[in-house]
Amino acid sequence: MHIEQAVLDKVNVWLTPTFDEETQKTIIKMMTSSPKELEDSFYKNLEFGTGGMRGVMGVGTNRINKYTLGKNTQGLSNYLKKCFPNEELKVAIAYDCRNNSNTLAKVVADVFSANGIKVYLFSDMRPTPELSFAVRYLNCHTGIVLTASHNPPEYNGYKVYWQDGGQIVPPQDAEVIEAIESLEYSDISFNANENLIEYIDTLVDEAFRDSTIKNASFNISAEAKKNLKIVYTSLHGTSIKAVPGVLEKAGYTDVNIVEAQAEPNGNFPTVISPNPEEPEALTMAMELAEKIQGDIVVGTDPDSDRLGVAVRNTEGKMVLLNGNQTMVIMTAFLLEQWKKEGKLTGNEFIGSTIVSTPMMLDLAEFYGVECKVGLTGFKWIAKFIKDFPNQTYIAGGEESFGYMVGDAVRDKDAVAAILLVCEIAAQAKEKGSTLYEELLQLYVDFGVYKEHLISITKKGIEGAKEIQQMMIELRQNPLKEINGQRVVCVEDYQSSKGFDFMNNSAFEIAIPKSDVLIYYLEDGSKICARPSGTEPKIKFYFSVNCQIDAVEDIMEAENQLDLKIKNIIAGMQLN
Repeated sequence: MHIEQAVLDKVNVWLTPTFDEETQKTIIKMMTSSPKELEDSFYKNLEFGTGGMRGVMGVGTNRINKYTLGKNTQGLSNYLKKCFPNEELKVAIAYDCRNNSNTLAKVVADVFSANGIKVYLFSDMRPTPELSFAVRYLNCHTGIVLTASHNPPEYNGYKVYWQDGGQIVPPQDAEVIEAIESLEYSDISFNANENLIEYIDTLVDEAFRDSTIKNASFNISAEAKKNLKIVYTSLHGTSIKAVPGVLEKAGYTDVNIVEAQAEPNGNFPTVISPNPEEPEALTMAMELAEKIQGDIVVGTDPDSDRLGVAVRNTEGKMVLLNGNQTMVIMTAFLLEQWKKEGKLTGNEFIGSTIVSTPMMLDLAEFYGVECKVGLTGFKWIAKFIKDFPNQTYIAGGEESFGYMVGDAVRDKDAVAAILLVCEIAAQAKEKGSTLYEELLQLYVDFGVYKEHLISITKKGIEGAKEIQQMMIELRQNPLKEINGQRVVCVEDYQSSKGFDFMNNSAFEIAIPKSDVLIYYLEDGSKICARPSGTEPKIKFYFSVNCQIDAVEDIMEAENQLDLKIKNIIAGMQLN
């Protein structure tokens, strides 16, 4: 096959003495045996997306390896020195259970230390939220976690956190990228100063656990906690290092761990995907719950920022909740707690995202707080906390199974979310209800909201072009009608412009630019198109809703909403 000269130029750079002999041998072999793989490995540089930088591990500029991460770290080191002149710079580093995460974390630590920066490196894998916590707890200037979240086993990644414990956001992200791209690979300092690398573990673990309990536990009786039968799975990930200890100290004694998935393993041998968004991932936990008659199932992704929940429905059958459902249950509970304690002054806010359920807006209005809505990714919710220091943040969530209670952690946090959802379940059980019944009552009070997500995967160079073309088509030929319903409004976050067809007026969107399109229909339905920032996918989010008078009306309402979503998908020819 023909390989473009620009790709060959990059390949030739990697065949110079700057790169180790093993890397060069691998590239030479690929040139003859796997030219397509070679092209995919070098045709572009890995980019920072919604959740940092993620990619397949291997050689090349489009892969995760010691050189791409080394270049990131060298660029970030230079940027830190520019931002904080004459300060003793400090960085915290954590890593998850993925293959090579520990060795890549040490490479990153080496480069920072070689640049005279003090490094706090976790001695073993830890949950991502603990890294966010550690940045502020240890007064660091930045933090790094080596993780690819729930991506397949061949992936790894690099997430950057700033002083506030949140991920980097504009304009810093562009400035960091500029600092990285200004470098040559020969500029990387790999020679570690071991005197600047300090290994951390128990001290931060205990502080993180205590902070979690302080933020996510309430006045639930000891008896109620003992009576809640919990089934928990870490899906071979890092939450095993934190969740059992947090639940135990919080007073939950009946915690049943899925042993076959308790051992951290970057190959994730018992699941197709280690993602609690996928129903299959919680199959073993659901089976254990049926076997022991558990009340609730909780599971996390490999780096422990996403939370999956299953509870018993009105017929006693275990059912999975989606991210929007767990988000509104937890938010409603927290708002009610704050109200009971007299803490709501009107100066509080909750956080959500443009692709999450609009029910969050209803909850905020009812309790007299603000709901700040940002782009997809928890870094935007963390940014709200930093940008509005005179307002009090209560909690925030997103549809992709992420939730954050309080501001001690500045990223989605499955450790605190598990404790919180268990608190709600224990209280519900004590008063003769269930978590599921609490959700049904919210539907009666605020309307039945139904959300659905379609992810279309397009891998490689051609796949990226196809995704780009789909978004171009949606912009150049915008839909005027979907499923017999008029489009009343379109928001284009790439151009920061929207158009209200009902009033025939354009308006500006005061949110950072992003490749997202949202359609609003006259019946209140909402459709969002968004290429993923971390995976080779284009995602379509659907939200429909209707009002009901009683719990007995919910099944019929859900059936009608399911049919509406099906017809919308058919109308958009996404089947």
